[in-house]
Amino acid sequence: MKGIIVENISNLYRVKVIEESNVRDKVYEANARGKFKKDDITPVVGDFVECEVVKEDKEKDRVSIDKILDRNVYIKRPKLANISKIVLVVSSKHPKPDLLMLDKQLAFAEFLGIEALIVLNKIDLDKEKSFKEIKRVYEKVGYKVLETEAKVGKGIDKLRKELLGNTNAFSGNSGVGKSTLINAIFGEDITQEGEISKKSRRGKNTTTSTKLYEIDEGTYIADTPGFSTFDISEIESKDLASYFKEFKQYIPDCEFVGCTHIKEENCGIKNAIKEGKIEQERYDRFCKIYQELKQKEERKKW
Repeated sequence: MKGIIVENISNLYRVKVIEESNVRDKVYEANARGKFKKDDITPVVGDFVECEVVKEDKEKDRVSIDKILDRNVYIKRPKLANISKIVLVVSSKHPKPDLLMLDKQLAFAEFLGIEALIVLNKIDLDKEKSFKEIKRVYEKVGYKVLETEAKVGKGIDKLRKELLGNTNAFSGNSGVGKSTLINAIFGEDITQEGEISKKSRRGKNTTTSTKLYEIDEGTYIADTPGFSTFDISEIESKDLASYFKEFKQYIPDCEFVGCTHIKEENCGIKNAIKEGKIEQERYDRFCKIYQELKQKEERKKW
């Protein structure tokens, strides 16, 4: 049988059958064959797999995962496969928008070749309407930006339509409302909601396992722990600019091959900033991310 891994806790899996008409939609508990460990391969949520019913199991509710089919996308941490869209959730208030994290996530989505959707949540708490400037900046770059108030369901229908036909991962710092959004999409409490500490205004991460929730046939949402801290060090500092969507077209205008776009003069990207084609704040965050990647690369040399 062919199926998709919809949950993983430690070494145990749950696999939803997506072929075989007589058992379609059935979800089995599963174990992975020992050969995967030998080959240093680990099945992960989102993997399409081939499996078979364990013969000793008379109830036929347990299968063994025999083969992992080719992956389109693989994310190392948290471990996810075949994600086709990343929903990047930013809170307008409490916690305040973390645009440095957002830019890291967007660069990583470009690196992976995954479509990114930005969701500005809790807009009702933003009395100064500063989220409108965030929306302007990222729509200018070329990203789709949705406004939501998850608690009251505002913007949820638009968000649901954007997810259809995709395996979607929700990403963002703790407390931005990821679980609340997912619950609103399904109309029920399927994930445990985190609480914002009034004292620190920081979120408490409550999600403990990686899991796919099915919205519609062929449409899934991944609720994952640790996605706000994923490591983008797979991107080399010298290549970072090519994963900033609006930077790419100006790289050929740089005077020097291998321009870092940091110290050099006659840099196509810097000239684009002067002409108002690139936002200064996006460039400033690019510089911070570049330095972080550069420092990690230097440490690896030692």
